[in-house]
Amino acid sequence: MDRKTREALLEYMQEFITEERKQLFDKILNYRTRHITVVLEDLYQPHNASAVLRTCDLTGIQDVHVIENKNKYDVNPDVALGSSKWLNLVKYDEPGDNTLKAFKKLKKQGYRIVATTPHKDIQTPQTIPLESKMALVFGTELTGLSKVAIEHADEHLKIPMYGFTESFNISVSAALILYILTDRLRNSGINWQLTPGEMNDIRLEWVKRTLRKPEIFEKEFLKSYKSK
Repeated sequence: MDRKTREALLEYMQEFITEERKQLFDKILNYRTRHITVVLEDLYQPHNASAVLRTCDLTGIQDVHVIENKNKYDVNPDVALGSSKWLNLVKYDEPGDNTLKAFKKLKKQGYRIVATTPHKDIQTPQTIPLESKMALVFGTELTGLSKVAIEHADEHLKIPMYGFTESFNISVSAALILYILTDRLRNSGINWQLTPGEMNDIRLEWVKRTLRKPEIFEKEFLKSYKSK
């Protein structure tokens, strides 16, 4: 579907949601970003992974990339509290090493790969440069990121810690890092917001997810649109 048709479809489908919902979408889209994206590598505890999705939604991260090598990820609705409905989830679940496939795709999209690990003291959430797009990679709760992920990352990020325990829980790590980075981003002069086209594409998806049986609305629209 080309841009012109999508814009017309959005205008049509928005007629079936409330004005309050449209205003809420506009407000939230102004805070959404693709300057930072999140990558979850092979998580096996769905409640922690779902908590990360909730954090992404609350801090304005729109896209989450899910790498499935050994473990399949399913959203825990009791923890995510509907947040996954408003995010773009991109899964990598083909045979072979999906970590490298995800990294290759993200680099083509202009992202630098930032591995979060307590074992390399390179950057912190307060010091890491924000000027270029970054993909933050989080690993499993027990063993952290894979060796492949750490070795193929462009940079490494560590949360400073001052106790006996080696690391934060993944959901806590994601919350701390994303809150700090998005707060820094919004207080910078960096162009971090979505483009108007991206906003409308996401707005259309949100409208579809709001309506019951959106495919019926889309079918009726396309029938009349093509006859014009």
